[in-house]
Amino acid sequence: MVEQIIETILPPVVGILELMGIFVVVVSALHAFAEYIGNTFMHRHFTLKFDLADGLATGLEFKMAAEILKTVLVREMHELMMLGAIIALRALLSLLIHLEMKENHPKTAQEK
Repeated sequence: MVEQIIETILPPVVGILELMGIFVVVVSALHAFAEYIGNTFMHRHFTLKFDLADGLATGLEFKMAAEILKTVLVREMHELMMLGAIIALRALLSLLIHLEMKENHPKTAQEK
């Protein structure tokens, strides 16, 4: 009974989380591109790399949440191994993005 409810509700929830992650990444990329144009042609100073990395990290967190929820629906070992590999890759990407953000944080840049 509970399994059927979970199998019915979880796929749309996972889809919504994935769409939210995609939306955050697209909006962040478009915003960063607009600011890049402003920095290039209008000589403004905007923390482009930090804000883009922040948007990418946030979008990646939504995508990882969706992958973690998918583990509930796994039936076979190869599916679990595939999800584990995807989660590991996304966690590594998230770590790299956070390191990049730490390196390019606006406060850190002002202190240099």
